[in-house]
Amino acid sequence: MHRYLISRRRIRALLALLLCCTAAHVWARDTVVRVGVYQNTPKIFLSKPDNRPSGIFGDLLVAIARQEQWQLQAVSCAWVDCLTLLQRGDIDLLPDVAYSTEREKRMAFHSTPVLLSWSQLFSRADLQLESPLDLAGLRVAVLGDSIQQEYLQTLGAGFSIEIRFVSVPSLQQAFEQVHYGEADVAVANQLYGDYHAAEYELRPTPIIFQPARLFYATPLQRGDALRQAIDYWLERWKAQPDSPYYEVLRRWGPRLQGEQELSPYLLWGMAALVIVLMALGVFTALLRFKVRDKTRHLQLSENRLNTILGSVDAYIYIKGRDYRYRYVNPRVLELLGCAEEEIIGERDDRFFDAETVRQLRETDKRVMERGERVVKDEYTRRPNHNELCIYLAVKQPLRDEEGKIIGLVGVSTDVTERRRNEEQIHQLAFYDPLTGLPNQSLLRQRLDHALATAARSGLEGAVLFIDLDNFRDLNDTLGHRAGDQLLKAVAERLDLRVREGDTLARFGGDEFVVVLEGMEGERDEALYQIESAARQILALINSAFELGGRTYTVSASMGVVLFSDARHSGDELLKGAELAMYAAKSSGRNKLLFFDQSMQARVNTRIELEHGIRHALERNEFQLYYQPQFDSDGQLLGVESLVRWNHPQQGVISPAKFIPVAEASGLIVPLGRWILQSACDQLVRWSSDEQFSKICIAVNISAHQIHHEGFVSGLLAVLERTGADARKLKLELTESLLVQDIEQIIAKMAVLREHSVGFSLDDFGTGYSSLSYLKRLPLDQLKIDQSFVRDLLQDSNDAAIVRTIIALGKSLDLAVIAEGVETEEQRQALLDYGCFNFQGYLFSRPLPADQLEQFLRQRDGGKG
Repeated sequence: MHRYLISRRRIRALLALLLCCTAAHVWARDTVVRVGVYQNTPKIFLSKPDNRPSGIFGDLLVAIARQEQWQLQAVSCAWVDCLTLLQRGDIDLLPDVAYSTEREKRMAFHSTPVLLSWSQLFSRADLQLESPLDLAGLRVAVLGDSIQQEYLQTLGAGFSIEIRFVSVPSLQQAFEQVHYGEADVAVANQLYGDYHAAEYELRPTPIIFQPARLFYATPLQRGDALRQAIDYWLERWKAQPDSPYYEVLRRWGPRLQGEQELSPYLLWGMAALVIVLMALGVFTALLRFKVRDKTRHLQLSENRLNTILGSVDAYIYIKGRDYRYRYVNPRVLELLGCAEEEIIGERDDRFFDAETVRQLRETDKRVMERGERVVKDEYTRRPNHNELCIYLAVKQPLRDEEGKIIGLVGVSTDVTERRRNEEQIHQLAFYDPLTGLPNQSLLRQRLDHALATAARSGLEGAVLFIDLDNFRDLNDTLGHRAGDQLLKAVAERLDLRVREGDTLARFGGDEFVVVLEGMEGERDEALYQIESAARQILALINSAFELGGRTYTVSASMGVVLFSDARHSGDELLKGAELAMYAAKSSGRNKLLFFDQSMQARVNTRIELEHGIRHALERNEFQLYYQPQFDSDGQLLGVESLVRWNHPQQGVISPAKFIPVAEASGLIVPLGRWILQSACDQLVRWSSDEQFSKICIAVNISAHQIHHEGFVSGLLAVLERTGADARKLKLELTESLLVQDIEQIIAKMAVLREHSVGFSLDDFGTGYSSLSYLKRLPLDQLKIDQSFVRDLLQDSNDAAIVRTIIALGKSLDLAVIAEGVETEEQRQALLDYGCFNFQGYLFSRPLPADQLEQFLRQRDGGKG
């Protein structure tokens, strides 16, 4: 606990109290710490009006001061003035100081870095900078007397380029200078630049340099206690994902999460890339000079070129039109493990495996045959090594004085480690380190993309907000390690359930979010699919977890909101889903609630209907009604079977209410089997009655039924089991059913046709039938939809459609029947158009079998 520096004068006085831990603690309380604060958002700036340090370094220092009971006194100053105050001892602490050996002679640093950073150039949007050589003649705004200016001055002198420096006292003024046209380029650390570049309409350039570790600094030979306390809390908080350290990073932007763990090799790799780009620029300039200038200076230029190429940390080579090496630098010799004379005149297949040779040749052809300049990653296995390495290859044509391509020049840099670091950066920036799931940042990107896709496609989607119930109790009783294990187990289990194309993310703590996309069908059907998927997820969470030899059982509360309920953005969806989740928790936990209360009511109704349909099938509550069909002479042609639900409490339920639920839930398949079984049983009963033995029964078939794998075999089994005459069974298909997998439907119809089953195309004229498919279907009948018959006498368009359907039926040699005929005027008009078969309330409502028999007997008796 004694991590505070006790002055020499007090050592003897406090020697007797050395064993008392409280003494040192009391001494540290209310210590006034003077903090130099300059404007460098988001790392450090002075917060108004409370006049306290803010930003990453500021907020972190406030958190440490709260633990150590320091009183922070902010001293506002410009960067150069802050350095002067620190060296004079007029302030105790200066945040956001990059370490260097030169600065270590003038100030003191603690051990654990707060952040890693580097310098980067930011330019106007219309200015293209590829390498430091492009800075020639440009105005560069840079902090006066900064190490960035010293570095760029040295760089300009080394490459004999003139850089015009514009000295500024702050990074803000550097960006303002470029924004208002008083400078061309600004130099800043990448954190400040990423945070403010868009504000000043600047763009980051690929020119980066000077990787640095950032610390708090104290005056030389002072502030030991401050530095020890800072190191103590940094080391402790960096080991805790939910510590104030990570909270501060997340507060100032998701891109900063985990930056303290970035490998320094990445930064040095970036610096190496800059050197390679510089060398490439020099190499290109020298190469052009060689082609143009064949004077006595040629040898001198070649010597200089060879010196540069031999010292650059990159693989540089020249190939001729025959793809044979003409030049290689020493790095290529090291790579291939051969002498120069063993490489010159050889092709790639002399050194690399077949796949590498194929890839290299493909790129070389683009350069030498198309004249392209190619910049790409090449995946290469080194000779006699199995490791796959990644090389950033820059290849461009080599031309003679007449512009004819005579070969190529290439520069390849080993970026294997860099790519791995980039993947790590991407992982840290967009994925949760504990579960490996997308974090909030990536979730919001994917949600915005999903909303845009849904707007184009018209398909429904939903956001599911999940929160584990009583998770804090588990953490408190079993510890954070057990809690982390449970979160990982939940994530792994949910990841197996989420469909490809959907998104599962960890929102924070014990909260997860699932984004469901591409829900087809009408809104109610999509709603059912979403509700079903949500309940499956809750069931997965409710299943027991085996962790460390112990069994844990948890539950979760879930809020759901549909895409179509979004008013503005993905944030609105997340807020709505989160509110619904809290409502689910408030109503007893382990529940699912929809954000729209009316929608929740519809879901509850659908759930009740689904359960009711299952029970009705078990209890035989369904009954077939039959509506007769007659010809123009009043002769009975057949009947259409229509299912009704005789609910014990609610009475007869209309199929318009329960059929959509059966379709959406898949219960239409067992219900359809029951209808076919009942219709065949009725055919058998009527076959023994002379008056009804010739009746045909039409049965409506849904898309779910006919697309079901066992539909054909199941129907043939019913016919064989009941002994029903297949010639008296007619299946009615709707036009919308033919939109998907038409070839499969035609094949199934052909099989059933071979067994004498007939077919009628129901609701004709309302769907999307193609005449090319229509003539291939083994149909017996077209059925005019009742919507055209209803307004036949008032709407000339409906009349024209009816006449067209009748004419089409005659041309295809198909019988035509009109449904929904309710008046004698409609019947007469249909007769005039050439339709002679009818079905509707004019003749009879749908009736149970016994009432239908009674109706027909009375009708025939009346005729007699």
